[in-house]
Amino acid sequence: MARYGATGVVVTGLDGDDVRKVAKDCINVSPNGMKPLEMITDFRREADIRQLVDTTIDTFGRIDILVNSAGMAADAFITDTDYVAKQRLLFDVNLNSVVLLTHYCVKHLEKTNGNIVNISSTGGLQPAKLVSSYSMSKAALNIFTQCMALELGGKGIRVNAVIPSLVDTNIARAGTVDVQRWFRSNLERAAMELPVGRYGQPIDIANAIIYLASDHATFVTGSIMLVDGGHIAGRIKKQL
Repeated sequence: MARYGATGVVVTGLDGDDVRKVAKDCINVSPNGMKPLEMITDFRREADIRQLVDTTIDTFGRIDILVNSAGMAADAFITDTDYVAKQRLLFDVNLNSVVLLTHYCVKHLEKTNGNIVNISSTGGLQPAKLVSSYSMSKAALNIFTQCMALELGGKGIRVNAVIPSLVDTNIARAGTVDVQRWFRSNLERAAMELPVGRYGQPIDIANAIIYLASDHATFVTGSIMLVDGGHIAGRIKKQL
């Protein structure tokens, strides 16, 4: 958003160092030297989410685009003693935070004919072992996206989701030892097996968000857009 000339951007997250780093990157790429609003937000807390929306309005006076990108992953077997606790945590961050932000932002987005872009995952379309809670949260996010597209269309608000597959991000590297080992091995395998011949980078997802949020996508709503290197379509074996 900053690179394409946004006059106001909110950078938010739980880690202050990460927020400051991203905000600095925004300043560096902004053609007009835009200084983002920096907010430390715990997306598990409704009070934090309300404060985020209120401070954004106090600072900029409007909301044009809501990008719901907060997320986390964790592995758990159904019989693990901490399975239920992990499930609640994942649903709070991956789903409930999106519901709350949407709830509080609609009245502002309606004034600007704004739009919402949710970040989901191929995990919401395809089952896998040990990640049932994560997959459920993303599957629910997908249907919530489409329900909101129907509900909010009459208010002039478009709602879409981006579906990444394996992308080299901090969230993917911040899991348990088992998750990190799985992620590293799958990154290497993705480079060999995905039709595009590589794993994803954050810029791949950012470009999709920019498109969906732009005037080029005014006829696009309720879309669950795959940005997955062909992951869902199928994998290939490269000939040596």
